[in-house]
Amino acid sequence: MTASPLGRDYRLLWSAAVSSRLGDALRTPALALLAATLTRDPRVIAAVTVAGQLPPLLFGLLGGVYADRWDRRRTMALVDGLRAALVAALAVAVAVHRAGIPVLLAAAFLLAALGTLFDAASFALLPAVVPPTALPRANGRLQAGAAVAGGFLGAPAAGLLFTTTPALPFVLDALTFALAAALILTLHSPPRSCTFRPGESPAKPRNKGQNCKIAEERAGAGRRGSVWGEVREGVRFVRGDRTLWRVTLLTAASNLAISGLLAVMVLYALDVLRVPPAGYGLFAAAAILGGVGGALGAGRLAARLGTVPALRAVLAVQTVALAGFALARHPVPGGITLAVFAAGTSVWNSLWSSYGQRHVPAGLLGRVGSVQRMLGLVTAPVGAALAGLVGAAYGTVPVAVGAAATFVVVTLAAWRVLRPAPAPPVAAPPTTVGTAARPGPHRSR
Repeated sequence: MTASPLGRDYRLLWSAAVSSRLGDALRTPALALLAATLTRDPRVIAAVTVAGQLPPLLFGLLGGVYADRWDRRRTMALVDGLRAALVAALAVAVAVHRAGIPVLLAAAFLLAALGTLFDAASFALLPAVVPPTALPRANGRLQAGAAVAGGFLGAPAAGLLFTTTPALPFVLDALTFALAAALILTLHSPPRSCTFRPGESPAKPRNKGQNCKIAEERAGAGRRGSVWGEVREGVRFVRGDRTLWRVTLLTAASNLAISGLLAVMVLYALDVLRVPPAGYGLFAAAAILGGVGGALGAGRLAARLGTVPALRAVLAVQTVALAGFALARHPVPGGITLAVFAAGTSVWNSLWSSYGQRHVPAGLLGRVGSVQRMLGLVTAPVGAALAGLVGAAYGTVPVAVGAAATFVVVTLAAWRVLRPAPAPPVAAPPTTVGTAARPGPHRSR
C-alpha cells in the first residue's frame, strides 16, 4: 500500500509542534534551576513542578469544550501568542531580578493552563490536516519530532544556557512560541462542509458543492448547551464506545506503572544497574532513541497489523521488556530493555490518538480527547506516590518488579477485551479548521 502524502499543512503543524516542544524543554529545567537559586526548601521547589502539573487535571475537560466551540487554528495561534508574551514577561522579570517564587508559581500554572486548550485543539485539528489513513504515521512523526527537540536538543541545552544567562532559556522559549503561532496561522482552512474518503487529501475534497456533508449535522455541534453539559457529552461518548473506553482504562493502568518507575528511575539506574553518574545522560538517551524509533515505526505497524491488534502486540512486547529491565543488573541490558519499552510507549500513544481521531465525530474530538487524556493521566501522581513509599521502605527493585507485574495484568486484560471491530464510517472533518471538527492523554513519557 502506498503511504498517503502528509502534505504542506502537516509539515507546518509538525514544525509548530516541534518548535513549542523545544521551548518547553528549555523552560521546564530552567524554572527548576531558577527556583533552586531562590530557595533550597524542597517543598517550595516541588511546588513549582506541581503548579505545572495541576492545570491538565483541573481544566482539561474545559479545554476540550472550547476546542470544539472555537476555530481550532486560530485558538492554537492565539494560545501560543499568549504563551509567548507570558514567557517574554518572565524573561524580563528574571533579567531584572524580580522573578520570585510567586512569579514562578504563577508562570508555571498559567502556561500549563493555556497548554490544556492548545493540546485539545491540536489533537482535534490533525484529522483536518491529513487523510485518515495517514493518521498513525502523522502522530508518530509528531512524537518523534517532539522527542528529538525535547530530549536531544532542549533539555541538554537548558542548563548551559541558564548558566550563561538565566533569562536566556526563557527568551528562546518565547521565540519558539511566537514562531509556532506564526506557522499555525499559515495553515489552510479546509472547505467548510466537506468530508473525505479514506486516503483522500483534505486539501482536495471530492465535492465542494451540495454533496458535501456538514460536520455539525453529523456531530450535533450546532446545538450548544451548557459547558458542563458538553463535558458530559464527551464523557458519555467515551463511555459508550467500547474500544475507546477499554483503551482509556488500559492506558490509565499502565500509567500507574510508568509514573512509578519514572519516579525512582535515577535511583534505580545508579544503585541497581550501576550506571556511573557521568553516564546517566547516555543511559537516559537510550529511552529517547527507543521512543523516536517507535514513533517512526507506528504507522507501518498499524498498516501491517491493524490498530487494535497492534495495540495488543505492543503491550506484550512492553511487558517482556519491562520484565527484562526489572531483572537487569548492568547498564547495557538495562538500557536496551528500557529503549524497547520506550519504543512501545511511543507506538501506543500514536495508535491510541489515531484511533480516536478516526472514529470520533468531528464535533466531539476536542472533548473526547480531553476526557481520554485526563483519565489516562489521573493515575500518574498515584503511581509516583506509591513508588516513593515503596522505594523508601523496601528499595527500588520492588518498584520495578511491581511495574512489570502491573503490565502483565494490563496485557492479559488487553488480549481479553480488545477485539478488532468492523470499520465504522470515517468521521467528518471540521466545518473549519478549528470549529466543530491532541497526546497525551498521552501515556507518561
